[in-house]
Amino acid sequence: MSSSLSVYLLDVAATRALIGSRDQQLLSVIRDNYGAQLAHADDEFSSAVKEGAPTALEALTAVVNGGPFSDNPDHAFQYGYAYKRLCDLTGSFLDNHCFTPHRGDWLSDVDAGLTALGVTAVSPEDFWFGSLPSPLPRAHTPDCGQWTHEQCVKALEQYEAAKTAIDAGGRAPTLEPEVEQAALQCIGWIRHAAGRPGYGVIGFRF
Repeated sequence: MSSSLSVYLLDVAATRALIGSRDQQLLSVIRDNYGAQLAHADDEFSSAVKEGAPTALEALTAVVNGGPFSDNPDHAFQYGYAYKRLCDLTGSFLDNHCFTPHRGDWLSDVDAGLTALGVTAVSPEDFWFGSLPSPLPRAHTPDCGQWTHEQCVKALEQYEAAKTAIDAGGRAPTLEPEVEQAALQCIGWIRHAAGRPGYGVIGFRF
């Protein structure tokens, strides 16, 4: 079974502040402009909705209002996808072709590639083993994680320092071409975030 990774460049603090913001104008914009997407999502998860899971709009409303949330853990996934939609609405989608689809330990392989390139401040596995922001219920899917602006700045410094050492005659790491390409795609995400104060990366694996 394959997995996908969606990553967004955005102001991490501002995005997380949308949870519990009670921003009714935001909800109105979502209802008016994203109705077809929400209806499609309800069709996709129609069986769960019939069994009592919140609709896509109900889940978004709960996330923006800070609750109430269903106490059924089987329904928690809807709040994760609702948070992803907020990221999609407020952030910029980053190129993820090296990660969608992916299988098995691919994120671990890319993490090892980043480490070989000198980067330890961030890891693509953060998007696998992270968690949704409080107070959203813990969900089995989608997985969610983030790289803060500070982490991205540090990661870029690490990469540039390692690259400088290689240019000065140090030994370059030997990586599988696919791993190197994916690791450099991560470096691209890091560059985008490091160049904008307060901006970071939020990723979802599903």
